[in-house]
Amino acid sequence: MHILRATDRTSTPWKNGGGLTWEVAAWPPGASLDDFEWRASIAEVSSSGPFSAFSHIDRVLTVLAGPGLELNFEGRGPIRLDASSPPFAFAGDTRCDAVLIGGAVRDFNMMARRGQWSVQVQRRQGATTLHTRADLTLILACSPARIDAVDLQPEDVVLVEGTGESTLAEGSVLVAELTRA
Repeated sequence: MHILRATDRTSTPWKNGGGLTWEVAAWPPGASLDDFEWRASIAEVSSSGPFSAFSHIDRVLTVLAGPGLELNFEGRGPIRLDASSPPFAFAGDTRCDAVLIGGAVRDFNMMARRGQWSVQVQRRQGATTLHTRADLTLILACSPARIDAVDLQPEDVVLVEGTGESTLAEGSVLVAELTRA
């Protein structure tokens, strides 16, 4: 188990220059936005506009804070997400425009290169056992949380390799499971 503290991250501009992102972790280490196999990040969305396009990437977006946003994809109806919505999966190479609903949003974004990794994200809350069954699991604290006697602040991450069990004593988390294709 590795702890990745939110306070250790620095911000960088989005690929399209429209906002800021904080990389949580990526594979392989040092990979750029064009050649990663998977990437976990937190973004501050402070204005409406297009999402960056990522060819051959599958994405899962989860709103962490803020009033919400509406995702508009070519050829389908709008998708509204807020801090209580389930994680939303979509293809990173599909054109997507986001419209803020009443103010800035902070989100968690998991990206995986199609054909190399698959990713699933779910919300979990309260005292429970987290069964990790993937090759790699990232557990993001959405509130102050305690996992296996480790205190986490919001946006801290526990990285677990392989299968196992972790005990969530309190708090709310996102569980992102990455599996090699």
